[in-house]
Amino acid sequence: MIITTTEGIPGYEVEEVLGVVFGNTVRSKHLGKDIAAALKTLAGGEIKSYTEMLTEARNEAIKRMIDEAEKLGADAVVAVRLGSSSVMSGAAELVAYGTAVKLKK
Repeated sequence: MIITTTEGIPGYEVEEVLGVVFGNTVRSKHLGKDIAAALKTLAGGEIKSYTEMLTEARNEAIKRMIDEAEKLGADAVVAVRLGSSSVMSGAAELVAYGTAVKLKK
């Protein structure tokens, strides 16, 4: 499965647009990590537990998007975008979306 943020793939021609595909996940850290993160904000710097959480969320959202594209029989997902939002204190949603396409062989 080819995944790209561009609208096309050099060397390939799109045969068919199959539709928009999404993958999302909502993640949170446990209370102990939230307390440590709150203390870290006082000192400044990277909050590694949240960086790890968002990295895991991004990877899972992309995997779910690919799974949806595979169900449609896609060869690629183009114009991929990522978005995130806070759904509550200490929890974030990450979404991956793009256009599933069939490529000319």
